[in-house]
Amino acid sequence: MRSNNNEFFYQIISLLLAIIIVHVTYVAVVRPQADQDMRASRLAEEQGAGFEVPRTLVIVIKDFEQEACFILMLWALSIMAYKARLTAQEKQMLSMQIKELAEGSRILPEDANQLLRPLDSLPESQRFILIPRTLRTALTRFAVTGSVQSATDAVTETCNIENERLDSELSMVRYITWAIPSIGFIGTVRGIGAALGQAHEAVQGNIAGVTSSLGVAFNSTLVALLISMVVMFFMHQLQQIQERLVLDTRAYSEHNLLRHLKSGN
Repeated sequence: MRSNNNEFFYQIISLLLAIIIVHVTYVAVVRPQADQDMRASRLAEEQGAGFEVPRTLVIVIKDFEQEACFILMLWALSIMAYKARLTAQEKQMLSMQIKELAEGSRILPEDANQLLRPLDSLPESQRFILIPRTLRTALTRFAVTGSVQSATDAVTETCNIENERLDSELSMVRYITWAIPSIGFIGTVRGIGAALGQAHEAVQGNIAGVTSSLGVAFNSTLVALLISMVVMFFMHQLQQIQERLVLDTRAYSEHNLLRHLKSGN
């Protein structure tokens, strides 16, 4: 099995790195540039050019909600990259041959223990990968029961359990994809609340404060939804890769093992 402790520490470290990278970028680049654009807009207004809401990229993403969304996006992408790398390593095991079997050769129950030896001699990092684990389970079941159907059921059960495990391990990514638009809606509520608090200024003819607050409201929702779409795209790509691995494992087991099994009865 994959080390859950290693994955937990990886997630913590990747979250800390995402916070540092995004926050430094915002402090050093995004917010100073946004302030500069806002000052230029106010200066143009004072010179009689009329008020115009600035819509540069840095102004759209400058608020704290957008910063939090980018942090969660990097965190989710790093988690998915880790899982994709593990899946790619497991897929390399599809080239593994437990024994060179000639076409038409048969494996009897008494031969199963001999075939188990190369699987048990694999390095610990590879021993519990899906393909060796599936083959070991099928051979063990075949050696005990002498039934080809039992070995086939073992392959199916192992692959189904792996499917469920992979799906459950994406729960954190699913939570992040839910949290990102939620943070965007928090920005929307904050912006609308600030705009309502400055309604008296708008009545007096000064709409700059209201438009700025409404910009916070709409910008946070826009950025959050776009980021959520990006994260969902990569999550579905990862799910597709993982599902293909399980399907390829079933096909591999059928071609390299199950079709060669013969009951001793």
